[in-house]
Amino acid sequence: MAMTAFAPAITRSKEILAEKSAQVVLKLVADPSSGVQADRKFFAKFVTVVGVIGLMILLLINTLLNQDAIALSNLKVEAKMVSDEREAIARQIDTMSSPEALANAASELGMRPAESPTFLSLDKPVVATEVSNG
Repeated sequence: MAMTAFAPAITRSKEILAEKSAQVVLKLVADPSSGVQADRKFFAKFVTVVGVIGLMILLLINTLLNQDAIALSNLKVEAKMVSDEREAIARQIDTMSSPEALANAASELGMRPAESPTFLSLDKPVVATEVSNG
């Protein structure tokens, strides 16, 4: 049996397939000849639902941004407090290491000021000389 014997059946099946697929495609689209319009209530409900969903998403985004802004504000306040503490500690160190405070602490320990201060000069090299006893 040759393939040419099946040619009319193949041609007929292609026509049937094209006709069925056209019917399926046409079922997806409303029949314009019936004159039925889209319901206004459906459209109003659709627009309302889309609007409410949009507002909810906008509220969610705004809430997330506000949380980040609050966290940032708290971190700025904390950084300012740490900076103030650092400055207070630096002032306290400066006060404790001032010459007057060091002199008071030395006198409390029983130290006395030198009557004839000796200064060390590092500019001139010192040559060691031997002193003979004799």
